[in-house]
Amino acid sequence: MSGAHDGTETTVVVVEDDHHISDLVALYLRGDGFRVLQAGDAEAGLAMVEREQPALVILDVGLPGGRDGLEACRALRATSTVPVIMLTARDEEIDRVLGLELGADDYVTKPFSPRELLARVRALLRRAALGADQGGPAPAVHVVGALEVDTGRREVRSPSGVVGLTTREFDLLAYLAANRGLALSRRQLLDGVWGAGWYGDERTVDVHVRQLRKKLGDLLPLSTVWGVGYRLG
Repeated sequence: MSGAHDGTETTVVVVEDDHHISDLVALYLRGDGFRVLQAGDAEAGLAMVEREQPALVILDVGLPGGRDGLEACRALRATSTVPVIMLTARDEEIDRVLGLELGADDYVTKPFSPRELLARVRALLRRAALGADQGGPAPAVHVVGALEVDTGRREVRSPSGVVGLTTREFDLLAYLAANRGLALSRRQLLDGVWGAGWYGDERTVDVHVRQLRKKLGDLLPLSTVWGVGYRLG
C-alpha cells in the first residue's frame, strides 16, 4: 500500500525534533507517494494533527519543550483514534510499554531502517483502512457477550454505545473474536494481528490486552490461559 489512492495523497504527520531524522523519514514517505507534514515539537504536532486530520502520525518520544512524545500521545488519544507509530531513542521496555498503554499502535527503536518504518506505516494503514483487506474474509459482526465487534465498520458496540479503540486494539479484539473459544498463544496473536514480519516482543500483546480490559471491563469475556496466552469466550 502506497500513499496514492485514486489520485489523492494520504497525509502522514511526522513529529520529530531531529531534522536529519525527520527529513529522512519524510524523504522515504514522499518517495512512496505520501503527503508528509513535519513538526519539531509536541504543540506544533498536535495542532497540525487537529488541522490536517492525517491518516497516521509518527511521534518521537524525546521531544523538547513542555510535552514529550508520551504526553503528546496521551493528549492525542483524548480526541483522536488516528494510528500512531512512536519512535524511541533506546530499546527500553518502559518507553515501549508506556507508549502502548497511552494508545500508540506501534513503535520503532532508533537507529532504525527507513524501509522498515515505511513497511510499518503501510501495514498499519492497511489495517486501519475500511475494506482494505482485499481477498480476506468478508466483513462480519461478531457477538461476544454484550459486545458487537463489527469488522466492516470497525466498531465495537456495547449497550452504552460505541467504544473507542485504537487500530491495534480493535484488530486484536477482532482476531480474538474470529477465533472465539480457541486458546491463542502470544506468538499466534502477534502473527495474526501485527504480522509475521513484526519484530517486537510478545509482551506487546499483554499491554494491548490490559488496555482492552480497561476499556471494556466486565463486558469482555477474555481469559488468560496460563502458559499459553488468551482465550475469548
